Amino acid sequence: MVLISLFTLLSTVAHAETTRWDIDPDHSAIEFRVAHMVVSKTSGRFTDYQGFVQMDADAKTLKSIEATIKAGSIDTNHEKRDAHLRNADFLDVGQFPTVTYRMSQYQKQGDTYTIVGNLTLRGVTKAVTLSATFNGVTNDPWGNTRAGFSADGTINRKDFGMVWNKVLDSGGLVVGDDVQIHLDIECIKTK
Repeated sequence: MVLISLFTLLSTVAHAETTRWDIDPDHSAIEFRVAHMVVSKTSGRFTDYQGFVQMDADAKTLKSIEATIKAGSIDTNHEKRDAHLRNADFLDVGQFPTVTYRMSQYQKQGDTYTIVGNLTLRGVTKAVTLSATFNGVTNDPWGNTRAGFSADGTINRKDFGMVWNKVLDSGGLVVGDDVQIHLDIECIKTK
């Protein structure tokens, strides 16, 4: 009986297939929102990034997640603001051209995950937690296997040295401290 249990366990482990899934930037989005002048929010995105997920899609288990974003690709649909966000008051892309995220651990419950990873932004590395949902796997018409995730998190920009602000006549601030992050990630299984 013990031998049968051991064989069953080894068979299960042998069938687990951890594979690499590359982020498809043409079908993904890295977006953010931050309070603006207390009365609204400004949103933006990054347009140049790459990364991968190593996972067993059948078991929905993760091995690693890594992503690199070109900080200069920030886009808020306002050229003057984007130039300010690229300078030393915020991203300082001349000194810190990339932003990286590397998963350190996760917890899974069904199709939802709590993912903790190290975000390096402006030379500062902090643990950042993302609440993620695995959206499933499908085959596309061109012979690729694709998987999708959605994730949300929040960072305090001051934790990463982005402290610029101005006080409004009303006493509020031009820019909020908390930055909401939203990710829609589509990955292609490496062949």
